[in-house]
Amino acid sequence: MTGWNTTGETIAGNSTGASGKTPNHLNRPLSIALGPTNTLYISDYSNNRIQKWILGETNGTTIAGQANGTGGATLTEIGGSIGVTADSNDNIYFSDFTNQRVMYRANGASVISLAIGNTSYRGNGTNELNDPCGVYYDRSTNLLYVADAANHRIMRYTPGSSVGTLIAGGNGQGIANTQLHTPHSAFYEASTNSIIIANSGAHNVVRWVIGASSWTLIGGSLTGINGSSSMLLNYPYSAIPDSFGNVYVSDRENHRIQLFPLNELNATTIAGITRNSSSAADRLNRPYWVTIDSQVNLYVADSFNNRVQKFSKL
Repeated sequence: MTGWNTTGETIAGNSTGASGKTPNHLNRPLSIALGPTNTLYISDYSNNRIQKWILGETNGTTIAGQANGTGGATLTEIGGSIGVTADSNDNIYFSDFTNQRVMYRANGASVISLAIGNTSYRGNGTNELNDPCGVYYDRSTNLLYVADAANHRIMRYTPGSSVGTLIAGGNGQGIANTQLHTPHSAFYEASTNSIIIANSGAHNVVRWVIGASSWTLIGGSLTGINGSSSMLLNYPYSAIPDSFGNVYVSDRENHRIQLFPLNELNATTIAGITRNSSSAADRLNRPYWVTIDSQVNLYVADSFNNRVQKFSKL
């Protein structure tokens, strides 16, 4: 596999790392999702809004929350979003973190609606959430997955239903292979009928086959330790596979994106420099999210640089 350009291109936000509330700025973008029509959706966490960014444009448009960054718990407000995902029609779901809910916005709609959870109420029932983080809509099965971080579990929902099914975890916080520890993202991989989980608090990325009672390790520690070597991670926040089974990981506290080849525990750094953060074009500063397009170009929510970077495939 050839590599990626090590110099990133800023495609949303300010390339210098400056934060702001104007349409051309971001403030701690935590999650990104590519829509089907040349669109990028950004959970602009500290601005309490979801931004829609047409690729190639210099400004984004607020499609959920308040454009001025005001947070809240009404249906016109967000209390910080950590996850966003789009279906094949550019309808979006997003986690409303402090309000303990997942919200839905139909493409072109002027209002958002409650999809899952009880506003500002934490719980562990199948219709409740506790610090919902990453969300992923699988376009092939039309199912929604939610990383329910403080419940240490992954939940699956049929759109239109607020009652979910436990898919992974749910056995308390821990590092045993039957447990999860503050998972931040969940991605369904159809070829293996499994969920790839950024198991952040355990400093690893794991695979949980649907119907199984335990996970297998993709990368990072089996014992919950963090580190900066090629075999360790330090708070991985997102993980996504390509069509060959290789897995891309945003290794947040190491300020890098790691690539774990299929069935290998030794990763390669493909963006950023290990333990070296700055706003330079070849650096990252606490990258929370990574995703890829059909050409395997990398898109990174470079959170503490208040921007989204694209690293082009060579």
